[in-house]
Amino acid sequence: MATVDEQLALISRGADEIIQEDELREKLASGRPLRIKVGFDPTAPDLHLGHTVLINKMRQFQELGHQVIFLIGDFTGMIGDPTGKSATRPPLTREDVLRNAETYKEQVFKVLDPAKTRVVFNSEWMNEVGAAGMIKLAGQYTVARMLERDDFDKRYKGNQSIAIHEFLYPLVQGYDSVALEADVELGGTDQKFNLLMGRTLQKAYGQAPQICLTMPILEGLDGVQKMSKSLGNYVGVSDAPGEMYRKLLSLPDSLTWRYYELLSACSNERIEALKGEAETLGSPQEAKKAFALEMVERFHGAQAAAAAPRSAGNQIALGEIPDNLPEVEVVLGEQDSIHILPLLREAGLVQNGKAAKDVFGRGAVYLDGAQLTEERSFDRGQSLVLQAGKKKIARVTLK
Repeated sequence: MATVDEQLALISRGADEIIQEDELREKLASGRPLRIKVGFDPTAPDLHLGHTVLINKMRQFQELGHQVIFLIGDFTGMIGDPTGKSATRPPLTREDVLRNAETYKEQVFKVLDPAKTRVVFNSEWMNEVGAAGMIKLAGQYTVARMLERDDFDKRYKGNQSIAIHEFLYPLVQGYDSVALEADVELGGTDQKFNLLMGRTLQKAYGQAPQICLTMPILEGLDGVQKMSKSLGNYVGVSDAPGEMYRKLLSLPDSLTWRYYELLSACSNERIEALKGEAETLGSPQEAKKAFALEMVERFHGAQAAAAAPRSAGNQIALGEIPDNLPEVEVVLGEQDSIHILPLLREAGLVQNGKAAKDVFGRGAVYLDGAQLTEERSFDRGQSLVLQAGKKKIARVTLK
């Protein structure tokens, strides 16, 4: 196993905050494999590279010899995470949770080593807690402290409703750390409150408090806003190899090393060497090519990576439906139908509403191989082949 300093160098790479680093150093110095907990509520199984920042950090812990626990929050998923929400989220059904969980596992194991990953569902222990246990758990925290949480505070001051069950979410997430006796929990910066709840509850239950390691939110290809499918600045893990390669080459130079730090399997030493080469060349373009190939190989295999540079520039004839179409799911939420223009945006075929109007206005939108000449809406349950211009095409399923 690597030395403590070597482990800390990799663990801290790209991290936003480690609470507390001295405690982490002490745990690493014990020499035993640490239990690394990461929780996922399977609500949106279509992953993009922004989602894989945490997963990449999990893999680094695996490479250092620690035990990664991939926690699927089937119990918490039926509550609904209030993080960053201005209104109460509708809970998922049990069927929704399990279906999305399978999709998550299929995608994350393109990054994680399945043999070194322990997959658990928090219903395994939460179903046994019972009413008395939930009352005991709720007694570990006060309403005043809960309202210090930023999103709850904003909703309370804005006279927006906060359902009682939403207070249970951070408590249950914290109790997961007790049940698993977690040494470290990973999360995005927006999850800091929930991660700290784990430390609080572990102390209350007589355990050593976990280390909280937060990772930043990844900027998208525009270099400004966070990576988001709705903003069109994303790279999907299921994007076609050529499309993934082309998108990553368009990454702003200023974000090259941030993507390397957060997503690449390259060592710190290799990244420093690439920075030196880029400085000599006057551009990080060769490093971007290497990074793009690494991502394509990770999600599609070595053969696809070898062919990606050739296929990246390929155009699709308007009306032509190629083999191996990328599959995209668009979740409609409470509505039962969606208009073609927002559908093009939600499916990632255009960047925004203006681009949707432009591509439709020039007659470059095709439905199942035929030109779409009139704007129309589509219903939940439909599966469509949509093309927007000569480079964007996908099979879109409306859920």
